Amino acid sequence: MAAPRKSGGSFRRAVRSSPGSVRGSPARFERAFVSPAPREEVAYVTCTYRSTGIDQPDFLATVDLNPRSCHYGQVIHRLPMPNLKDELHCAGWGPVCGCFDSGAASKRTKLVLPCLISSRIYVVDVGSQCRAPRICKMIEPVDVFWKCNKGYLSVTHPLPNGDVLVANMGDPAGNGKGGFVVLDGETFELKGNWENECEAPPTGYDFWYQARHNVLVSSAGMVPKVAGRGFNPDDLKKGVFGRRLNVWNLSCRSLTQCFDLGEDSLPLTVRFLHSPEAAEGYVGCALSGAIFRFYKSCERDNWAVEEVIRIPAKDVSGWIMPKMPAFIADLVISQDDRFLYVSNWLHGDIRQYELSRNCKPRLVGQVFVGGSILRGGPVTVCRDEELKCQPEPLVVKCKRVYGGPASLQLSLDGKRLYVTNSFYSTWDRQFYPSLVKEGSVMLQLDVDTDKGGLTVNKNFLVDFGKEPNGPCLAHEIRFPGGDAKSVTLP
Repeated sequence: MAAPRKSGGSFRRAVRSSPGSVRGSPARFERAFVSPAPREEVAYVTCTYRSTGIDQPDFLATVDLNPRSCHYGQVIHRLPMPNLKDELHCAGWGPVCGCFDSGAASKRTKLVLPCLISSRIYVVDVGSQCRAPRICKMIEPVDVFWKCNKGYLSVTHPLPNGDVLVANMGDPAGNGKGGFVVLDGETFELKGNWENECEAPPTGYDFWYQARHNVLVSSAGMVPKVAGRGFNPDDLKKGVFGRRLNVWNLSCRSLTQCFDLGEDSLPLTVRFLHSPEAAEGYVGCALSGAIFRFYKSCERDNWAVEEVIRIPAKDVSGWIMPKMPAFIADLVISQDDRFLYVSNWLHGDIRQYELSRNCKPRLVGQVFVGGSILRGGPVTVCRDEELKCQPEPLVVKCKRVYGGPASLQLSLDGKRLYVTNSFYSTWDRQFYPSLVKEGSVMLQLDVDTDKGGLTVNKNFLVDFGKEPNGPCLAHEIRFPGGDAKSVTLP
């Protein structure tokens, strides 16, 4: 693929060298993590019944992660939503939510649940009873439609001023329209749009910011009404799948730069390094299998991008296309900024890369936890640049794992990586019908933080196929005591 290119005066050519790479002071950042991080004891997991054929509301599952508990690895509470077919997808913390050392961990009392399909927003109180959360606020879709002309809500993060920012993928009709809506940080009332109307990108999905550099970076996503019909190769080269990485002035709420990462690249997940001084991060492109590093260049307040990882597609038969791309569904960076973890939803592997100072990540760990190229399945790999043979199916605690790795979450000490296997219910049903039938799982991988390496913990499995209302699809994972997907506040 050609390097990102400039177009229409607003796109900037990628800078392949790394001048201007800014990392936080190692000593200063090290001091932020002197105190041992507490082990996670519960997790909140978003679960949906949409596209499963089961007429039940989505719910927020509370999972016991304390290995000393008799309920370890089990769902100990379910908070059902009051509506059907919301598609709970991502989840984010309300204000104040930053680095663990900031003291914000004790103030993680509200979890914001934007709905991908209904465009409804739920605010959940997890502070009163962390093991039995409850809904304390609900914003109806009509309010989002009329006040913001937005819909199809995705990722949420708290802003430095205490408000909550929610990214969107489209307009109320399902056409592509990026941007953000803002919630008041105290009342959680809908305040309106964040950006100027004339600066709304064509599509949107994820975002991350670094307050000390006054920058917010957002990704592209898909056109909702087309993606909602399922993946169709005929939609390629028609602008359905986004290609832009957007750079915003955080304080002015203005779009300053746009990078073209390639046609149908579909940049989804955006992650800055955790150090509050860091001026670099990574974006994963789902359909191209590429990961770009973005960083502050030598030019004042300008940013640049360079491709640092590309997972090759596989030549296959028995699939929807003759080449199966590496579908990068999620990224997560360890709290010490040493490792980058990548979930490859179609091929089925999770990768661990070491982030070195020469800005070229090095693959140090890899494990398959499902996917579409398993031995004995309908897909035959005809040519593979990486593997000599197709991987074996994964069985944990007598449960065959279907689907591919989607959402990731990492413990604060970096030693346990958790993964669920539902990406988006419509696409789950298309690519992994057995996943919809059998239900999702949540797995735990043991991480070698010294030399690198990933190993599936065969003693841990959360089986969402055994839910009282039937098998469901599980996606986002959040920890109340802090996690690796929390934006660092100044």
